[in-house]
Amino acid sequence: MTRLTNLHRALGLAVGIASLVCSGLAQSNRGGASNPTPTTPTTPTNPGNIGTGTTTPGRTNNPNPFPDPNQTMDPQIMQRPIFLSGKVLLDSGTPPPESVVIERVCNGNPRAEAYTDSKGRFSFQLGQNNGMMQDASMGGSNSGFDGFGSGGRQNNGGAFGQNAQISERDLIGCEIRASLAGYHSDMISLTGRRSLDNPDLGTIVLHRMGNVEGVTISASSLNAPKDAKKAFEKGSDLLKKKKIADGRKELERAVEIYPAYAAAWYELGRAKELQNDTEGARSAYLQALTVDAKYLNPYRPLLSIYVKEQKWQDAADASSKLIKLDPVDFPDAHYYNAVSNYFLKNYDVAEKSIRDLQKLDTQNRMPKSNKLLGAILIEKQDYAGAAVEIKKYLSFLPLGQDDEAAKKQLIELERVAGAPPQ
Repeated sequence: MTRLTNLHRALGLAVGIASLVCSGLAQSNRGGASNPTPTTPTTPTNPGNIGTGTTTPGRTNNPNPFPDPNQTMDPQIMQRPIFLSGKVLLDSGTPPPESVVIERVCNGNPRAEAYTDSKGRFSFQLGQNNGMMQDASMGGSNSGFDGFGSGGRQNNGGAFGQNAQISERDLIGCEIRASLAGYHSDMISLTGRRSLDNPDLGTIVLHRMGNVEGVTISASSLNAPKDAKKAFEKGSDLLKKKKIADGRKELERAVEIYPAYAAAWYELGRAKELQNDTEGARSAYLQALTVDAKYLNPYRPLLSIYVKEQKWQDAADASSKLIKLDPVDFPDAHYYNAVSNYFLKNYDVAEKSIRDLQKLDTQNRMPKSNKLLGAILIEKQDYAGAAVEIKKYLSFLPLGQDDEAAKKQLIELERVAGAPPQ
């Protein structure tokens, strides 16, 4: 019994606050301070293999777009800036009423590049994403999600994305899409694109997903009076330019004019969170949900606050609501629902959440889910099952990463389960 108690302590607590909470939640699937994913979206990497667009408007398709590795290319040509422009429309034929983030997806790994304007238009230089706040779930091995969700990115420059020089060769296997939870985006290939090509990508259409109850475009936004919309748009633009204090003032004006403005309350929450006003941010996010309970954007930053404060019941409730509204676009909601229920000792619920997450993670990009499942199974005294999950966790770790503690835990698990160590 003592050995089993020690085993529970050794492995169960190994997935505690340091590894599960301090990894950080995503802060905005629109590249802001959450959803946030969201993070996501923030969203799982093309969960349904969505996207049919393979042509590149503005130039003749190259039947052999992959460069010959033996062919020497002029470095100056390779490093010329690449500009892209276009517009985003909903499948109804109208532009999104709120700003949408444009992402470059390379080999399944997205990175925020630009925002659309009020008419759905965008124009940017690849890699020069000044003012874009990268979703934490977009981070690489330094993020909490090990590259899952919007993963695979390195963002060592803080919340706002760094500039990076993008060459033509870097675009092999890359596509452009619009990111909006609850919608599938057309994908436009960048493979074979050159710096002197026509920058116009044409129109990216967002198609509403039928199995998603939640919305990222609050109905309250459509009814906002003109002055409130003007203050909202000005405040949102100021936040993108990192003029947080000025943006906050405009957003406060927007909700003063129109208290039922869910999108403005959400953006105000972002501004307050960027100013480290956690209580103010929490209040704004909750007000947004009071106005529109199906509005997805506030859930993830609110969940982030609950997790950081270790308010597990609140975190479990928020993540459950988000999963119910959109079971696909926010994989981290499943993850933190499992974490919350683990600490609440609701092990059956925690196991279901983490297994639902693993169904989304078809490329095994989030090894921590296996480690967490191992801890859950230990609490359920399924030591053989826990050993299987820890083995998977170790096998899924990125090249060059190791976890000696997990290896020792695996040896102990196999001993307790009666299996010979390998």
